[in-house]
Amino acid sequence: MTSKLIKWLFLLSAFIFIPIWAFAEGGLAGVAIGGIRIEFILFALTLIGVALFHKQTFWVSIVGLSAIVLYKLIFISGYPFAEHFVGTNPIIDQLVNKEMRQGEWGIIINLLGLLLGFTLLAKIFEESGIPDILPKYLPDDWKGPFILLVFVFVLSSFLDNIAAAMIGGTIALVVFKNKVHIGFVAAIVAASNAGGSGSVLGDTTTTMMWIDGVSAFNVFHAYVAAGIALIIVAWFGAHQQDKFQRITADAKSGIKVNRGKLFIVLLILAGAILSNIYYDMPALGVWVAIIIGATFKKLPWGEISSSIKGAIFLICLVTSASFMPVETLPDASWMTAFILGFVSAVFDNIPLTKLCLDQGHFDWGMLAYSVGFGGSMIWFGSSAGVAITNKFPEARNVMLWLRKGWHVTLAYIVGFFVLYLIVGWEPSSNKQHKEPPKDCQVENCPVKIKTQAMENIKPLTPQDISILN
Repeated sequence: MTSKLIKWLFLLSAFIFIPIWAFAEGGLAGVAIGGIRIEFILFALTLIGVALFHKQTFWVSIVGLSAIVLYKLIFISGYPFAEHFVGTNPIIDQLVNKEMRQGEWGIIINLLGLLLGFTLLAKIFEESGIPDILPKYLPDDWKGPFILLVFVFVLSSFLDNIAAAMIGGTIALVVFKNKVHIGFVAAIVAASNAGGSGSVLGDTTTTMMWIDGVSAFNVFHAYVAAGIALIIVAWFGAHQQDKFQRITADAKSGIKVNRGKLFIVLLILAGAILSNIYYDMPALGVWVAIIIGATFKKLPWGEISSSIKGAIFLICLVTSASFMPVETLPDASWMTAFILGFVSAVFDNIPLTKLCLDQGHFDWGMLAYSVGFGGSMIWFGSSAGVAITNKFPEARNVMLWLRKGWHVTLAYIVGFFVLYLIVGWEPSSNKQHKEPPKDCQVENCPVKIKTQAMENIKPLTPQDISILN
């Protein structure tokens, strides 16, 4: 084993283990080694396996999930598997009323539907002819890929980031003649995640905040960080791509836009947005639109088979993450939000966001940027990254992603601290936890208790101390 490989393995292990270590204590009774629960160790080993065996990620994720489930079955007596997946409310009520939805089933079905549906969308978009005429409008130097990344950012502000990344990737394959730099692939994912971070319609996590009573205006300032991050990844990613393969100078001759397929693309996008707003399940609108489109146009159904493994891979990782015993987070602060960005690169950001909403008193814009953009640092850290690697399988090499897409990590750090210096830490209310903390409606809220003690409003009682501990 060469010294260079040893160095990269050390850096990779640190990148994966340190964020998990920060949140690895607490939870239900279970076996721990050195204070770290076995579930976290199994999950970390799964992620390292994905990184090292990037050509076998499908099987690594299945083996990892199986090991975690078997551990729960054998060592944690009476673990509530049924409640974990479907909750306690009647399933019919959960289907009818999104406010009653519980468990992991909704997240899993939605992810599966979006990953498969948007793969189909990307192919339909390619067949519409739009990517083939874009070279006529994009500059034929580094500014061309730069503008493409800005387009992905804007598209993701009102559309799911998976769709934005898939459309961006489809355009890139055409205008760069199937030669796309891994650093630029990482930049596409980063741009899609950045664009959704400040919009309650652009990302699942921000939509969750909106549903939980966070004002859209209290998320919007994430764009201060996201805008800086976009400039950084677009600058370096565009220059990487321009040196690797310059954009096609001219559009293909004789290209005609297929208006029928373009209409289906727009129908799918509209379905995703409307279903996300009214039912919190964008995949439903996507597939309703696909079925309608199939009645008058032949669709490329074969694309689905090529993306099934990638979809199952992400679902296995999300399910594995959901089994992690993370019932509490460190106190809400800018440092916690900063660390959560790195955690989201290896840990699904949906349960992390749910924990933050339950804990309350976060700066929701800062958190939205952290858990949204942070997942771009590794290809499997976000659903957009997993989806786009179905088109670019070579990007599943984690070491190459970190090495070629180094600017994504730089952009995350710079964007975060620019936001902190300009806006500061501005926690705001959600449905249960109100600002200022002394007015919080949650009786045993740890933040409220600490605030009251610091302001000498109410001395700590033995019950308060037990809550804080």
